[in-house]
Amino acid sequence: MQIQIFLLLLQRINRTATTMKANEQTLQQLERAIRKTTEKITSSGKADVMTDIHIRVTQETGELMVFDDDDNELTRCVVEQWIDNKDNDFYAHVTSVLRRCLEKQKKSIEQLNLIKPYSFVLEDDDRENIAELYVVDDDTVIIDTELMAGLDKDLNDFFEQLIKE
Repeated sequence: MQIQIFLLLLQRINRTATTMKANEQTLQQLERAIRKTTEKITSSGKADVMTDIHIRVTQETGELMVFDDDDNELTRCVVEQWIDNKDNDFYAHVTSVLRRCLEKQKKSIEQLNLIKPYSFVLEDDDRENIAELYVVDDDTVIIDTELMAGLDKDLNDFFEQLIKE
């Protein structure tokens, strides 16, 4: 039964992943920005007390900037695919894409020279918190809300099928 639930979750992950429309250039830019951030933090040599790494995205310009807690810029880039994006769900899309990129670099992110817990936080250009993207702590895990949307219905349908058999 646990294997069947796991397979159900994998199917949901595949469906969610195919709905993301970030092109290869966008993914490469984001991964490079994350890599530059981790390199800059790691190069400090001492364990810093930093609670959040702020990723600020401007919808009109497509600019992505990364800051530490003291508002020092760590890196920046312009994501061409995001320039003048008028989608109402822009930040939901950005959240999902950034979470995938952060997860891809999980090993280097979790080995940063920072005292735990710390997190990556998405902000809009007004510095408003949009989403907590990734938390590095021994006991905390954030699951993508798009992945979990409708999971109750899928599980209920699955259990109903099991009962019938």
